[in-house]
Amino acid sequence: MSSCRFLAINGVVSPTSDVPPVSSFLENHPGAYTTSRTHNNASCPLFWQRHLRRLADSTRILYELRPELLFGPQITKFPKPPLSSSSFSSLWESVIPSLVNNSLSKALPIALKERKNGEELAVTALVSGNPNKCNVDEVDEEERALRVLDVYVHVGIYIPPVFGDRENGARLAVVGRGRDVARAKFSDWVKLRKRLEKLRPPLVTELLLSNDGDRILEGCITNFFVVCRKESNGSAGEILSDHRSTCSFEVQTAPINDGLLPGVIRKLILEVCSRRGIPFREVAPSWSNCELWEEAFITNSLRLVQHVQTICVPSSWELLESQTWKELAWEEKQFEETPGVITAEIQGELMRLAGTEGYLTSFLI
Repeated sequence: MSSCRFLAINGVVSPTSDVPPVSSFLENHPGAYTTSRTHNNASCPLFWQRHLRRLADSTRILYELRPELLFGPQITKFPKPPLSSSSFSSLWESVIPSLVNNSLSKALPIALKERKNGEELAVTALVSGNPNKCNVDEVDEEERALRVLDVYVHVGIYIPPVFGDRENGARLAVVGRGRDVARAKFSDWVKLRKRLEKLRPPLVTELLLSNDGDRILEGCITNFFVVCRKESNGSAGEILSDHRSTCSFEVQTAPINDGLLPGVIRKLILEVCSRRGIPFREVAPSWSNCELWEEAFITNSLRLVQHVQTICVPSSWELLESQTWKELAWEEKQFEETPGVITAEIQGELMRLAGTEGYLTSFLI
């Protein structure tokens, strides 16, 4: 199979020798999805149980609010849903993990044989509704749930970047408005975020979202955090290095209710802050207060924590809709080239959790 990519569909590994990259695959299949990767030489899928719960929740949200994003536009031909809403949540919370793990157990052995030592595996699970199965009338609701779903598991080789490397810092640009149906992670977003590419300045590695150009919600594929200094007479270095004895700074990230994806790693970061006594507040970081930002980092399930080196924001938010990046004036905030004290502590604790909250690959095969 080309480029060591593998695809299992409803528990059967695809026989095709040309499995597409995951972004192309998602563009061509509607549904809810989640992406994680293995850890410790492919011995453990990172926080896999959390990902399965979020996948089931995303599927439920799409089913209830936007079925066309789960089944595709053809769902309009089937006004009668295959399952009642009341039985959907509890039933599919058990059905979806079972179906996903079944497909993963078929693809993993093949992928593990192909990987080289030191390489990890990126795993994307997609749950798609099949409109051709919606007229199936079974007495048993669990059987009906199984029949209307198609489950895909895409596995590819992934080499994690080295945390803290000067060349691996993120360069961000605020370019677009918040996503629709933000609480669900769905494949159609891959198409929507492509429209923002015309606004990506050179060297920018991630695009951030904001509804007003000031309060930053999240990235297109990440959650966004800042370490914000409060007014204080002490120096920034003293404040951050002695954070257990001061409340002169806080970690900030936008709350879910502002309209952003409830990232698996985002939730873990808040748990880490609580456990380590790091002050945090769920509030959208405000660009107008960026002079108080001492550190910034982004998170997702592939890179986990990535420190930020630069953030740029267009000077005129009103012109954003019709311009390319060349036609806009930009304001920029720069950070240190290497991770700050708080970012590094959070990353270290997250990696410790990755080793304890494990789900051994061997149990899935």
